[in-house]
Amino acid sequence: MNGLLKFITCGSVDDGKSTLIGHILYDAKLLYADQEKALELDSRVGSRGGAIDYSLLLDGLMAEREQGITIDVAYRYFTTERRSFIVADTPGHEEYTRNMAVGASFAELAVILVDASQGVLVQTRRHARICALMGIRYFVFAVNKMDLTGYDKGRFDAIAEEIGRLAGELSLESVKIIPVSATEGDNVTVKSDRMPWYDGETILSYLEQVDVTEKAAEEGFYMPVQRVCRPDHTFRGFQGQIESGEIAVGEEITVLPGHETARVKSILAADREAERAGRGLPVTIRLDREVDVSRGCVLARGTSLATAGRFETTLLWMDDVPLAAGGDYLVKLGTKLIPGTVTDIAYRIDVNTGEQREAKELKKNEIARCTVLLDDRIVIDRFNGHKTLGELILIDRVTNMTSACGVVERFSEKDEEQEPVFVYGELEARGDIFEEFYYNTDRLSVSKHMPEHRTYTVGDAIPVKGMSYSYPEYFDIVILRDGVAVKVREAVIEEILPLSQYRYSGVPVVNGRGFAVQVNSRKEWQEFLDAYRSGQEDAAFWSRWTKFGTYREVRFHSNYWEI
Repeated sequence: MNGLLKFITCGSVDDGKSTLIGHILYDAKLLYADQEKALELDSRVGSRGGAIDYSLLLDGLMAEREQGITIDVAYRYFTTERRSFIVADTPGHEEYTRNMAVGASFAELAVILVDASQGVLVQTRRHARICALMGIRYFVFAVNKMDLTGYDKGRFDAIAEEIGRLAGELSLESVKIIPVSATEGDNVTVKSDRMPWYDGETILSYLEQVDVTEKAAEEGFYMPVQRVCRPDHTFRGFQGQIESGEIAVGEEITVLPGHETARVKSILAADREAERAGRGLPVTIRLDREVDVSRGCVLARGTSLATAGRFETTLLWMDDVPLAAGGDYLVKLGTKLIPGTVTDIAYRIDVNTGEQREAKELKKNEIARCTVLLDDRIVIDRFNGHKTLGELILIDRVTNMTSACGVVERFSEKDEEQEPVFVYGELEARGDIFEEFYYNTDRLSVSKHMPEHRTYTVGDAIPVKGMSYSYPEYFDIVILRDGVAVKVREAVIEEILPLSQYRYSGVPVVNGRGFAVQVNSRKEWQEFLDAYRSGQEDAAFWSRWTKFGTYREVRFHSNYWEI
């Protein structure tokens, strides 16, 4: 018997998704007697003249039955002699794209229905693109309602050609195209004698035999930590699901992002001790020594996983409120939940053509390439490297609603979370003094926005006035984290030097974020520097030595791109 297959059905409204799955359940004798009787009774008041309406097996909400459309994601579990299945029947209407994306996030294979009388539609393209975005590698395109076209081979061939072009655009790896009639049962569970020109498998037989594990293997062993288990002082275990590879008692693992190492002392699978555990199994792992591990950390072995504080992502925006650069969200990646900011929208992807188009904001159901800056570095990878550490959602910090889902496309493994702003010889320093601070009236939160990135060196004029900042023409910038000082005279950089060589001269001083450093003498400057070097960098330290409002303010704005 083949392993479990998790798949979804999707496509445009009224393409017959629920009907197809309902027909599989009915024909394969996978219903209880009372379910079959209830289906026959419900169908008598339907719209097919008393004939069985197979969609009623999945459309469970009253609103769905009244409108004849799928709204919620309907999950069904069934088993044939050759395989077990979990299927998610997803909505076709554009309004419920969020629901469809949720279904796609769990699936290994997608069955996309195409109406034979209409061909490939915009919604077909959108669903195929979202499925590919979510990492689905196996696709079945079911060309449905062949009965309405007289089972015409020419019509099927024309649609198959359209699907072939779409598969090429999206670089789909495995594509199967099957002509069916979901209502009449043609090529659903048994071969149709009304389409003798088709000599391939039926929908069910293909699903029973397709091997979706062929390309699912990922490098090494890794397990994102979901929970630290401490029932008493004698036991400390780390719980989570193994996402790749396997681990055995006695083997050495690395804890990321701290890079501490330890050996596996014991493995608990359910309530039993195990010598070894592998992919897909939820386990509790104990280590042979105390290491710093918390929720969001990753236990790894034999992987090249890295950490990063900024990454590029392809996002599907699902919120009614448009996305603009500068928006602050909670980023959920793996088991880690961390604040982050969408700093840039590089381009929007046209769902119909795949073209990259300039975008100042992102509206509901649109897809775009964006840059996200996190508040701290986390364990991360590209989606096609380690799936669980490369898929993410953005959560609205006010409403707690899921605003977007996406995948990691690119990130920098360097220690710097951003490119240097000040450069002179071998000296490089990051600086946020040109960031704008806005109170987003749509999000009810303070956000930062960098209009553009530039690098400055000795002799360059700098913009001392912006929308939310105004610096004097004579001042010094001290970037403590990089050990660099910048002297500005008449709004021009006069000197960039190591912080160890800097001497306070009485001009105003700001730190790398544009906050005024409250020193008025060389003695106070030395006290400030000594406090920083002694590790007193906490809230009390910054409250004592810096002030936000001297050269900065928070401006009100609802759309950063109209500035």
